[in-house]
Amino acid sequence: MTESHPYLQTFRGSFMGVLRWHQLDQLWEQVLADSHSWHVYAVGEEPPTQALSGDALRNVVQELDTLLRHEHAEDYCGIVYTDSMNHPTYIKVFDPNNLGSTCGSSGNPPLPGWILSHMQPINLPAALPQPGNRRRWWQKLFNHAH
Repeated sequence: MTESHPYLQTFRGSFMGVLRWHQLDQLWEQVLADSHSWHVYAVGEEPPTQALSGDALRNVVQELDTLLRHEHAEDYCGIVYTDSMNHPTYIKVFDPNNLGSTCGSSGNPPLPGWILSHMQPINLPAALPQPGNRRRWWQKLFNHAH
């Protein structure tokens, strides 16, 4: 059931990178001008059951923006991805301290740090198990020890 969940299908869909800081400013403006409420999901935490709008949403956007600009001290953004620049409904924000390879050149890109979406989130770490290389190594080690 999880594989066909609309939230997971959208997560795996097509996204465009927000490459420049001024584009991020424009994206945040779109989010705050949107009449929809937004689910703000810190990946790894329990998915939220309530969507945010108004001042609560504005506060989250401001805090995320401050964190990104402070901790991703580059002249480009490049760590935010959206389904649409003009009418966003799903935005992936990668944690500047856990980037790995977000561009997909790695077979196992990291999960985003935060997702803003119109859709009710599901537990992504549970739906998308991370690579089991170390777990398999550990199990193999103990299987040979017995």
